[in-house]
Amino acid sequence: MTAPLWRYHEVLKATGAKDAKGAKGAGERSFYGVSIDSRETAPGDIFVALPGTEADGHAFVDEAFKMGAALALVSKTPEGLAGDDPRLVWVKDTYQALIDLARAARERVSATIIAVTGTAGKTGVKDVLFKAFSMQGPSHAAVRSFNNHVGVPLSLARMPRDSAFGVFEVGTNAPGEIAPLSSLIRPHVALITTVGKGHLAAFKGEQEIALEKAAIFTGLEAGGSAVLNMDNSHFALLKKQAEKYRVKHILGFSTVSSRADAYLLKSAEHADCSCLSAQVGNTTVTYKVALPGRHWVENSLAILLVAKAAGGDLGLMGLALAGATARAGRGRVYEIQTGRGPVKVIDESYNANPLSLKAALNVFAKMKPMAARGRKIAVLGDMEELGDNAIAEHANLAGDIRSAGVEVLYVKGSGMAALLEKLKPGLSGFSFADNAGICRKLTQDITKGDLFLVKGSRKAGLDQVVDHLRSMEVLETSGGWGTPLAAAG
Repeated sequence: MTAPLWRYHEVLKATGAKDAKGAKGAGERSFYGVSIDSRETAPGDIFVALPGTEADGHAFVDEAFKMGAALALVSKTPEGLAGDDPRLVWVKDTYQALIDLARAARERVSATIIAVTGTAGKTGVKDVLFKAFSMQGPSHAAVRSFNNHVGVPLSLARMPRDSAFGVFEVGTNAPGEIAPLSSLIRPHVALITTVGKGHLAAFKGEQEIALEKAAIFTGLEAGGSAVLNMDNSHFALLKKQAEKYRVKHILGFSTVSSRADAYLLKSAEHADCSCLSAQVGNTTVTYKVALPGRHWVENSLAILLVAKAAGGDLGLMGLALAGATARAGRGRVYEIQTGRGPVKVIDESYNANPLSLKAALNVFAKMKPMAARGRKIAVLGDMEELGDNAIAEHANLAGDIRSAGVEVLYVKGSGMAALLEKLKPGLSGFSFADNAGICRKLTQDITKGDLFLVKGSRKAGLDQVVDHLRSMEVLETSGGWGTPLAAAG
């Protein structure tokens, strides 16, 4: 049997919790997971009843028990349960209790810990690092892009005590969010993938975003390493901030500069992959990246350099990159056999900002429709949180749309509508108020061989469009190409 994640006395010690009256003398119990969502609770879990803006977790404690939860951390009597239920453990603040579990989990491991942040690339980079480190020893990472004030402590609280490596991503929607998360993670290696325009509504500009990303160094362990993108325009500022935080080892990766600690020697970039050779310290590494695009060339160099800094095996990192796949909503490719013939859909519906959309369009430019009469069609939703310059930021993508060879553009939102107007009359396009309108038009217009790119911020909900296209399938195969993004930039 898998070793327990938590034992009863450890939970009480970590959180300063009190037993329910009926739990007195209940003896030592073991728990095998931590959950905050009753729908995802598994047998043997600790359920943490978090307060929320839309719903209070205390209303779902009984449901969590029915799903198999063995314990619940509560601050008030849950609906439908008695206060002395032996499965309840009482705390003053359930969110603080989650933080306390996270801190205790971090303190008890001897693992090498990696933290990843950046405007784009966090989730994909984290996934590849986790896959490669798992080949070396017991490793842990968040199952999804849990990169905010709840996701990070939840991921830490779930870290097994025997972990040899832990990989965590850290995002932000506003200034001041990254530093406390970094202090909780206490990484040995901190990576900033890149810095660009994202969440501008909460920041004064890219420089302020860069300063917030640099706060990842706040919790860096003594003697730790910072890994930075030397090709990014904010490299000098990030390096200066790392020095300010007294980071001992500042390492850089680059696709152009041989002065970097990891740099590109040769590359052959294709529509579905890239074949590369890189110099990482004194080691030359030749490898394949199964996810195409220049952004994944950069990501791969970051991954190799993180591996070197963390004592990882570069060969295993190369194997992980060769076997990398994209997640749904983050670049997964679906080939769909419709009643009118095959079409291909690139699902980038999870999120979007100017940096990630440019990267997606760059890859889209290298792809071709599946048949002679097939068209390159982009279905785009607004990029959220861009502040007062939102309309201009959307319109600025006109050149990228043209370069990608987009023939038909379906848009949703005022920003994308402005982009469409800038592209007319040279480009055929349609603007819609909702996803239902997009789906109806696609159903009418779909043609054999069409190639679709579907991308927008989470609020646009364009996964509904992807689901609609997939519902038209007779036979489907799937793969991935990847523009890995996270909910927080």
